[in-house]
Amino acid sequence: MSKETSPQTSEATLKAIFNSHLEKLQNGRHYDPFEFLGCHLLEEGRWVFRAWKPTAKGCELLLDNGERLVFDSYFETGLFQVELDESQLEYLPSHPLLEWHEESGQIYSRVSPYSFSPQMGELDSHLFAEGQHWNIYEKLGAHPCEIDGISGVVFRVWAPSAERVSVIGDFNGWNGLRHPMRVLGGSGIWELFIPGMQHGDLYKFEIRNRDTGHCFVKIDPYAFAMEKRPSTGCLVYESAYEWQDSGWLQRREKFDWQGEPINIYEVHLGSWQRDENGEFLSYREAAHRLVEYLKWMGYTHIELLPITEHPLDQSWGYQATGYFAPTSRFGSPDDFRYLVDLCHQNDIGVFLDWVPAHFPKDEFALGRFDGSALYEHEDSRRGEHQDWGTYIFNFGRNEVRNFLIANALYWVKELHIDGLRVDAVASMLYLDYSREEGQWLPNEFGGRENLDAITFLRALNEQVHIQCPGAVVMAEESTSWPMVSRPTWMGGLGFSMKWNMGWMHDTLDYLEKPPIFRSYHHNDLTFSQMYAYTENFVLPLSHDEVVHMKGSLIGKMPGDDWQKAANLRLLLGYQILHPGKKLLFMGGEFAQWGEWSEARSLDWHLCEYPLHQGIQRFSQAMNYLYRQSPALYKHDFDSEGFEWIDCHDYSQSVLSFMRKSEEETLICLFNFTPVPREYYRIGLPQEGVYKEIVNSDAAMFFGSNIGNGGYIQSEPVPWMNQPCSVELTLPPLGLLVLKI
Repeated sequence: MSKETSPQTSEATLKAIFNSHLEKLQNGRHYDPFEFLGCHLLEEGRWVFRAWKPTAKGCELLLDNGERLVFDSYFETGLFQVELDESQLEYLPSHPLLEWHEESGQIYSRVSPYSFSPQMGELDSHLFAEGQHWNIYEKLGAHPCEIDGISGVVFRVWAPSAERVSVIGDFNGWNGLRHPMRVLGGSGIWELFIPGMQHGDLYKFEIRNRDTGHCFVKIDPYAFAMEKRPSTGCLVYESAYEWQDSGWLQRREKFDWQGEPINIYEVHLGSWQRDENGEFLSYREAAHRLVEYLKWMGYTHIELLPITEHPLDQSWGYQATGYFAPTSRFGSPDDFRYLVDLCHQNDIGVFLDWVPAHFPKDEFALGRFDGSALYEHEDSRRGEHQDWGTYIFNFGRNEVRNFLIANALYWVKELHIDGLRVDAVASMLYLDYSREEGQWLPNEFGGRENLDAITFLRALNEQVHIQCPGAVVMAEESTSWPMVSRPTWMGGLGFSMKWNMGWMHDTLDYLEKPPIFRSYHHNDLTFSQMYAYTENFVLPLSHDEVVHMKGSLIGKMPGDDWQKAANLRLLLGYQILHPGKKLLFMGGEFAQWGEWSEARSLDWHLCEYPLHQGIQRFSQAMNYLYRQSPALYKHDFDSEGFEWIDCHDYSQSVLSFMRKSEEETLICLFNFTPVPREYYRIGLPQEGVYKEIVNSDAAMFFGSNIGNGGYIQSEPVPWMNQPCSVELTLPPLGLLVLKI
């Protein structure tokens, strides 16, 4: 309650103030309706209660003594008011109940929203303005709660350039005049608690810009759930999920990811598999199928292409509109939690492809959110991505950095994601990324580095690693930017790992060439060891390599079908045996022929045919070998785990090296030609009988079954700087792994 008058206030002034408030409400321009609505003292002993019901035909105020006071309608403006004396005031509840009827004849009974004090503290606003409120998603957005024993939903949204913001939805006929919010000081945050609203209710925000007066409807940037496309409404959502993965989370805190196996299966959830009618699997349906397949194949982790809410299937999720909402295509947020939980219960980690570099220009989403360039940079030379037709986040704004970092933490802390793959890092780091002269602005020192983005990325990685021990953050960074995966205190960007795009391109370029030409490009295979330990690398064979007319992995390979299959086995085996963590996009493991399309399921029927069965068995065998062999993962990021045997035999296109750990040494041999190499002498580190634990040319892998009988006895003949050696047969387009 507040006092509107003083003894010196003239009647004319009172009337002007009254009319000003009413005009602002009528025109949807009131930034603090609490100044006018609710209970206010007119003068000693006289009180007035005002309600704002623009579509109501009559309204009553219910007192605790059972009395019902009929409001006077103020010239059918939508304003209802009734005066109270002190005796009536005694029975006025702190949060009065109103009853009104609409033209339709329907009668509604609700507690007035304009009787509640602000619910967000100054410290929250201060931390957000500083860009350091890491749990801001607990404040902004829509949150079911109980205030003074009254249930409802408190809404908050950041819109500093707004003149007025309203909550709209089914509950008020999507009428922006009915529930205007109030701004909390100079924070730019608007708030309103609406009694009676609950989990599952639809809502959006209607915003009027204070400079132009333009009025528009926007989604909630912090919405936890959204409608299924093409609808774009937000859903009040309160999770009821009971997690069962406490054991996994405890182990994750101590997860030594540098020295543990990480073999990632990259999945687009909408096209991995579909049901018998060609429709999407739900999160829960996909969870059981995925877990069964991942365990059978031996993968340690899954990485989901972006499942943040997005309007366009063809964007694969990379043009996100709901950063805090798992897409409703496959079910509810709790259904998504079920998928993550089931993976964890089966010792499978879950990574998320995360897109902080840019966002789409859809009018209902983040772009020009409050009528100004709020989330994006004002200048198009920094605020728009020319290649993708999207906006670029303004990383120099505290609240925008806070939005993104809190979002990353939300996925890890609240949805139990084990790490993030950060998309398009290079586009963030360089101000001139994909721009010609004159299309970009240099930084304050005249350089091309985006200093604000660097600050953001370092803060992101610091907070994830501090607050979520064991979680990892991987960078898709395609340039030679130094120290991407080195700690910030060393001057690095602080990522856990970086995708090795150089290894991927060099290896694919090499294997795409007919074997007759490979001897001239031997360096494509050996060059990676020149920089392999400068970063913590992930070796990706990702979705980007099997779309846009690039062909599938097996389709890239030269030769007839047998040679294509053999070359693909070489590629998949080389990835597993080369230092670095692993990532393979779905379909590559069973040699899908066609390019990937988000519009349909993978061609699982191919697994009925010997060629594809062989590739799948080989992928499975290599995955199991990787998990069971410390030599293949303990020293991925330092040179102790690798030693060349012979990297110079370019004339025969043969490559040999050792992978080493304290427990074991594996001998890895590759023949990149379709010619068997008989009596090929190879140096060995010690005498003894070596077991041929992998032969990619085995018949079970759809090979020609050329090999060495399973065991090889070394000879005391020094060779290639090794104390002993052996003559053996290298199968055509094949690889061998030996172990003593």
